[in-house]
Amino acid sequence: MFKKLEISTGSRAEFVDITDLVQGVVSESGVREGICFLFVPHTTAGITINENWDPSVRRDIITVLNEAAPPNRHYAHTEGNADAHIKTSIVGSSAFLIVSGGRLQMGTWQGIFLAEFDGPRRRRVLVRVIPDGA
Repeated sequence: MFKKLEISTGSRAEFVDITDLVQGVVSESGVREGICFLFVPHTTAGITINENWDPSVRRDIITVLNEAAPPNRHYAHTEGNADAHIKTSIVGSSAFLIVSGGRLQMGTWQGIFLAEFDGPRRRRVLVRVIPDGA
């Protein structure tokens, strides 16, 4: 099964929890055992799996990424979003998750996040659910 999720972001940099949306795709697929592949087809937004219980973790990650690639630094790329490209390269644009019993197999505190670095925007997350043996 293949599905495109449309996610609206509201800030320049934020992590949007999409765990329930992705689990919805897995449930809709009917796949009981397999793999869920996620891909963000944007150069200034990515995907990450991290703690979804305490929002300060997300803020800390953004703070450290801003220290690594500050928004106001002089960059050769002059569109004003070079820092977003760098942050996306650090975070990555894809993830694999195991599906077992029709559920995403994740740790107790883990969630799936669209990582926005050049918002606010409307973003796509491509989801492919692949059954075992496919």
